[in-house]
Amino acid sequence: MSTAAMHIARTGLDAQNERMRVISNNLANVNTTGFKRDRAAFETLAYQTVTANGAPSTAETRYATGLNLGTGVRIQGTARIETQGSLQTTGNSLDLALDGNGYFQVQLPGGQVGYTRAGNFARSPEGLLVTSEGYQLNPGITIPPDATQITVGSDGTVSVQQQGQAQPTQVGQVQVATFPNPAGLQPQGRNFLVETAASGAPAIGIAGQEGRAGIRQGMLEGSNVNVVEELVDMIETQRAYEVNSKMISATDQMLQYANQNL
Repeated sequence: MSTAAMHIARTGLDAQNERMRVISNNLANVNTTGFKRDRAAFETLAYQTVTANGAPSTAETRYATGLNLGTGVRIQGTARIETQGSLQTTGNSLDLALDGNGYFQVQLPGGQVGYTRAGNFARSPEGLLVTSEGYQLNPGITIPPDATQITVGSDGTVSVQQQGQAQPTQVGQVQVATFPNPAGLQPQGRNFLVETAASGAPAIGIAGQEGRAGIRQGMLEGSNVNVVEELVDMIETQRAYEVNSKMISATDQMLQYANQNL
């Protein structure tokens, strides 16, 4: 007796196990600033054609439907869902949220540019705007040591109020990068994404223009993970895993019966 059914059920176990891993990562990052949830996409494996559709059944007739037997399933890939997360007020002048499409640019070690939606910036001892890990915002913006107030406009313009000056001074501008296919960006961990051939080259410009997100000072973007939706997906995945496990047990029992009685 063929063990094809057991093999197919095993591919189902592997696929559901990988989907559970995706769901687990989503739930683990439910409170991660700017996190975008992933969705697992499935695809069928190759089909075994026993009888082709339209093949001759007799000298005068043809099969209306053929006999095609599937060989299982696998994870095709993971798609990042780019919907906007909720904006949360923090009151911190260096917390910036993107309201719309786009990413902040950060200078990573080795000269590579990383892209992120997490705008929880800080001021380094040298006065530079940096991430919590010390990576510099690109292009660099330096805050004077005597600045008493920092203002970031919706277009990314950074102005500071210095001691002894009546008018604020503009010290730089936060730029926003957009991509033709943002889902093609490669996640690197630590809230960073990097450019790939699939994402296309970044279009860098002023926030709030040409479809780019506006900047909201004193706010952070939360993750777009919906806990209830993820829990429903988790239960569905668990049930599918159990069904495939029972299929292996049932096939094993059929094989035992065949060996003992036939």
